Amino acid sequence: MLITLRKGEEKKPADNENLEIEFEVIAQNLEVPWDLDFAPDGRIFFTERPGRIRTIVNGKLDPDPWASLSVFSRGEAGLMGIAISPNFENNGHIYVYHTYRGPEDHIWNRIVRFIDKNNRGEFDKIILDEIPGGQIHDGGRVKFGPDGKLYVTTGDSGNSSLAQNLDSLAGKILRINADGSTPQDNPFQGSPIWSYGHRNPEGLTWHPETGTLYATEHGPSGHDELNVIEKGGNYGWPKVRGKSDGEDYIDPILESGSGTWAPSGTSFYSSNRIPTWKGNLFFVTLGFTPGGGRRSLHRVIFKQNNLRTVENHTILLESRNDRLRAVEEGPDGYLYITTSNRDGRGDPDSGDDRIMRIKVSSSKN
Repeated sequence: MLITLRKGEEKKPADNENLEIEFEVIAQNLEVPWDLDFAPDGRIFFTERPGRIRTIVNGKLDPDPWASLSVFSRGEAGLMGIAISPNFENNGHIYVYHTYRGPEDHIWNRIVRFIDKNNRGEFDKIILDEIPGGQIHDGGRVKFGPDGKLYVTTGDSGNSSLAQNLDSLAGKILRINADGSTPQDNPFQGSPIWSYGHRNPEGLTWHPETGTLYATEHGPSGHDELNVIEKGGNYGWPKVRGKSDGEDYIDPILESGSGTWAPSGTSFYSSNRIPTWKGNLFFVTLGFTPGGGRRSLHRVIFKQNNLRTVENHTILLESRNDRLRAVEEGPDGYLYITTSNRDGRGDPDSGDDRIMRIKVSSSKN
């Protein structure tokens, strides 16, 4: 079914292209669907923060979880990212990132692997453990890159000094092999760290042609960022906020200034279904401030032959109500979005939370 925008939402034409956005509800009455991924057999897998991995099969939500696990779910902590193995058809592997409470009440995050057996998930093994966690700044995105490696975003867990500490996994983007081992070509010998100096990165995506890696990141009361991620790069937190104008740190290619976006998931669009969107980057946001704009779907267009320079940055939807957590391009060429209205910071409405598919139609204007 197609839904109308909620009170306080504004639908905008897509850069005067005579296109309008509508949302088709794929699943509803969910509890903080944090992330989603698409299996080659057509199933959509997604996580719910309290600890459930669920599936949508042939367009219908399976009422029973594919798998459940015990997690520490408070504040920003819980079950977060999900990534399906590029070799899923042969190994059935699915990876998730979650928070747990360890000995002496320490809060940690870890990556675990499940195996798909008879359409249900069976726990396999812990892939990477003892990533500092907390009720804030937990990162949580996991994705396989075009190189077949698993990339992971981690927050500073509320301890900003850890972001510059190469002996800690907090405040980093990590890169590991599918079995949890460290690739030999990582920038720091024997370490899963790929880049550092991050506050709370929550989105990862690669340009479909060049393989350039991008990440979205939460700043402190403004200065939210879109970054190009370089091997071994230092992104400055907590020594700088936003652009440093110096040579020691890598500056964002786009930032929110004094306003707050609270950016989360991000995805490049590669389909021919909407030709004018091809090669554009999209990201969704959780925040709402007068200076930073409402909770939104953002579109980023890069200068031709220069994927580090933003030519145009527009907002296709603004909402006072919906906190938008994940955006992914599906195999059908549509963008899929999850809401995060039941996470304790939102304004839940009937049907929340939801997974929606963006439908684009020609404007009557």
